[in-house]
Amino acid sequence: MPLRCAVLDDFQQVATELADWSPLAGEVEVVSHDTHFADEDALAAALADVDIVVTLRERVPFPASLFARLPRLKLLVASGMRNSVIDYAAAEAHGVTVCGTASSSTPPVELTWALLLGLARGIVEESNALRSDGPWQHTVGADLHGRRLGLLGLGKIGSPVAEVGLAFGMRVGAWSQNLTQERADEVGVELAPSLHDLLATSDFVSVHLALGDRTRGLLGPGELALLKPTAYLVNTSRAAIVDQDALLAALEEGRIAGAGVDVFDTEPLPAGHPMRTAPRLLATPHLGYVSRANYETYYGQAVENIRAFLAGSPVRRLP
Repeated sequence: MPLRCAVLDDFQQVATELADWSPLAGEVEVVSHDTHFADEDALAAALADVDIVVTLRERVPFPASLFARLPRLKLLVASGMRNSVIDYAAAEAHGVTVCGTASSSTPPVELTWALLLGLARGIVEESNALRSDGPWQHTVGADLHGRRLGLLGLGKIGSPVAEVGLAFGMRVGAWSQNLTQERADEVGVELAPSLHDLLATSDFVSVHLALGDRTRGLLGPGELALLKPTAYLVNTSRAAIVDQDALLAALEEGRIAGAGVDVFDTEPLPAGHPMRTAPRLLATPHLGYVSRANYETYYGQAVENIRAFLAGSPVRRLP
């Protein structure tokens, strides 16, 4: 009997199209799930007879309680080489090997600019008006050239975002708890003296920090209050870095010009959630990593990981 492999959150139903799974023929039967399992009970039921799971990013938690309910599970493949929602100790205790894949930082860089430009030029509002026979030109775009772009984080995503900002002729500043003057000089941006200074002086603020104890809730009500009423906030990093209630309040009360958000506390975002209808918000359903090249890498390397595991020599092991 072949082993059973479940691919989770294959919303676009492309997992078996964007990679060659034929090397596993006869040994592994692949089942793709195009809907999200909302709770552990539903997930455990769906995976009860599964030996291998391929999970996408950090959407599906794998705590100790879930591993205990999946006695057949032997291999868990996660896209990317970092996953904060897998209990690695529990995986080891239950005899489950965990492997990752490569992941490009280019797609989230590009989406950051898609959101920023969409906000600045009112793309969605103007397009919707045009397609519905609405008013011709009813927004006034915000300029980028000469304006200040403030980046929270100057790592593998923040740095190329900065380079694009400089190409637009923006004045780019950056801040993080570990950012040095040397690193800022390498990228060619200003080192902000403090988080408060960056927020208060920037026309556009974009978040590119890893989520951790020091960054969770970093932008709360007080920090968001520092933003100019004409400023825009973009978050393609992690939702928990920005206080979601405080952001909703700032948008609803018109205390900032707008926000572009790709990440949410709960994903998929529940129907009727306030983020779905908030004013001044350009929101996308966590598309930062969703590109053809990234998916080809994720699923192509998932196949490689499964083959290596079956051969007794797992690769790209996590953590």
